[in-house]
Amino acid sequence: RAAPSPKMMENTVFMSFTFYSTILILKMYVVAIITGQVRLRKKAFANPEDALRNGGLQYHREDPNVERCRRQVGSAHRNDMENIFPFLFLGAIYSLLNPSPAVARIHFFIFCVGRIIHTIAYLLRLKAPMRSVAYSVAQLPCFSMALQILLATTPYW
Repeated sequence: RAAPSPKMMENTVFMSFTFYSTILILKMYVVAIITGQVRLRKKAFANPEDALRNGGLQYHREDPNVERCRRQVGSAHRNDMENIFPFLFLGAIYSLLNPSPAVARIHFFIFCVGRIIHTIAYLLRLKAPMRSVAYSVAQLPCFSMALQILLATTPYW
């Protein structure tokens, strides 16, 4: 006989939120790994111990391609932290408000796709305004969730 599932696992909105949040966290990991891969390919290491392990101290150097990647990936990663972390809070609280599962799924999907497109536009240096549009579209569900949370909690202030 199967053990009863925790209440949160029965909440379809929370499970949808968990799915999209996990995709976004994995995307953040991929973005963080990209710089390391470029460093390995270009043999340009920031730390002497890494250079020694990968061919010698002559590879403890800067490379213009690595530096460009580091700046772009670093900016994309910082932007993710500034946007995905608030989404994680808002989405978790929003999931507890018993919203329509279809509407909630649309909120989570739009945010997730917007962030993925934003990262692609950042890393591939797509023409403006692609990145700005992706950023703005991804903010809409966050504002919607924040407003719904405030409306649901105003009686308790």
